[in-house]
Amino acid sequence: MADLAKVAGVSAITVSRALRDSPLVNAETRARVRDVAQQYGYAFNVSARNLKLRRSMTVAVVVEMKPTVERQMSGPYPLDLLGGITQELTSTGYSVLLTSLQGGALPNVRAADGVILLGQGAHEDAMHEVQRWGRPMVVWGAVSRHESQIVVGSDNRRGGALAAERFIALGRSRPAFLGDPAHGEFAERLEGFSTALARHGITPIAPTVSSFTVGAGADAVHALLQAHPQVDALFAASDLLAIGAIRALIERGRRVPEDVSVIGYDDSPLGATYVPPLTSVHQNFIDAGVLLARKVRALIEGEDAVSETLPTHLVVRTT
Repeated sequence: MADLAKVAGVSAITVSRALRDSPLVNAETRARVRDVAQQYGYAFNVSARNLKLRRSMTVAVVVEMKPTVERQMSGPYPLDLLGGITQELTSTGYSVLLTSLQGGALPNVRAADGVILLGQGAHEDAMHEVQRWGRPMVVWGAVSRHESQIVVGSDNRRGGALAAERFIALGRSRPAFLGDPAHGEFAERLEGFSTALARHGITPIAPTVSSFTVGAGADAVHALLQAHPQVDALFAASDLLAIGAIRALIERGRRVPEDVSVIGYDDSPLGATYVPPLTSVHQNFIDAGVLLARKVRALIEGEDAVSETLPTHLVVRTT
């Protein structure tokens, strides 16, 4: 860099700033330094910079979910979240290392400057495990469940309340909730749903569904209708569960929405194009990913960060 500075007729710090597109160097000087660097084959040594900063300039993104044939990583969760995270981090010089919780704290994960965890896990088990890695951490999940961690999440209680209000408006009085309250996000959705229904003297049936797949939704509804054939509304904690629920309802001769109304959660493309198109609570995963990235970057750089809740709204379709 010192040799390049002599050739370009500037200081070494100006060379450094020019090659980093710093606004402290005017456009004409930046162009001259870049031309000289290209002429002499100079390349910025990223590893040396990181060594000097004592940073890897890498953020590990850990996906808590275990992919299955029915629940793949190619869905909006976590793909849209990853899109927002990557967009924000790479624009500020960070690399993104994607891994799953099943991989554990591998050496390259331990070398990351910070961690974004997608999913708190049942009873927050995933969050506690990653916390032991000792890196600055931001979590996607239920904001209300853990005050000591920085969490970004959707307004799940409001989402649950919106589903309840829709059912009340449709005249439904025997609703059920499908999900596993051991997961903080699902617990918040059930809480919002139950609270809104209670204002009308209604208590929902809430069988625990421990998996998040189409098959699990179908199995749960077959069992539910066996025990409670009077059910006239189903609020599923995810679109996949809702689609499975609709499948089971049709198999048992129930019409959707004439006999049973169904609402999902996530507003996924799969739900929107399903037949019948699924009414669902919308989450903005891309904006959430950007927020997660900004907050973990703030922690890495010694700045303050706080938990944040994003708004939700109901997208009304056919079901």
